[in-house]
Amino acid sequence: MISRRQALRHMSAKAIRHSVTSGRWQAVHRGIYLTHSGTVTVQQRRWIAALAVGDGRIAMLGGRSALAVLGMRGVDTPQIHVVIPAARQHRRPPPGVVVHRAYRVPIEDQHRMGRPPCTMPARSLVDAAQWAASDRDAAAIIAAGFQQRLVAAVDMTPVLERMPRIKRRRLIVEAVADAAGGAESIAEMDFARLCRRHQLPEPSRQVARVDSAGRRRYRDVYFDRWRVHVEIDGAQHLRVASWYADMRHHNEIAIAGDTLLRFPAWLVRHKPDEVATQLRAALRAAGWTS
Repeated sequence: MISRRQALRHMSAKAIRHSVTSGRWQAVHRGIYLTHSGTVTVQQRRWIAALAVGDGRIAMLGGRSALAVLGMRGVDTPQIHVVIPAARQHRRPPPGVVVHRAYRVPIEDQHRMGRPPCTMPARSLVDAAQWAASDRDAAAIIAAGFQQRLVAAVDMTPVLERMPRIKRRRLIVEAVADAAGGAESIAEMDFARLCRRHQLPEPSRQVARVDSAGRRRYRDVYFDRWRVHVEIDGAQHLRVASWYADMRHHNEIAIAGDTLLRFPAWLVRHKPDEVATQLRAALRAAGWTS
């Protein structure tokens, strides 16, 4: 990929025009050329977006697009997100390119070694969350960033301090706290209030049980009479090393004839009606009548 501004440093306007008319180059956007006649790849589409929106210079990718460049899995989308200064004017972007204006992208948030250049991981996560289609998607992408070890709490805190007016700020701060640990007890209190508000039975909390290997395990919430367990997932459930242990734990509960429901802390806090609906269905299936 090359912009007209870049190409003119090395060749004449006539040579550029000949390269296009002869079919050796493709004009993929106004002033942006692909220097071969083949198919445009995903990586080249990112460069097209960065060069086109940057008006011949190179603009930074942001949000999900930046995270994809940085190696995060499961975040790439057909749309390409580009960040430019709020005062900069730009022509109509290429199809599928979303332009976001930012009043400030400090040097600490710029990853100039990215290919293409992009925002740093923590800034990219915050932007992806505030640009997400829903609160659920915003919380999920924060959790995924921690799960894939792209960021830690120490990376997120200064970015959030520099961005006091972002969309969904409270939700993002809470999602970071949940992913970084320390929010489980708060989520359990939220769950207790949920049960009272929806007239569900009062559960036991942090009940000790001994598993098949003789180890003491604690259930976040347990409805003893109906043998329904509830686990509220926080940071310990994001670690890859605990993945199989969690699956085995779930299997042991099922083998014993009990029911296990799992909810992220964010869902308990922000979507209590959805949690209550599933919990009520599980309790009724186990014999509870309101």
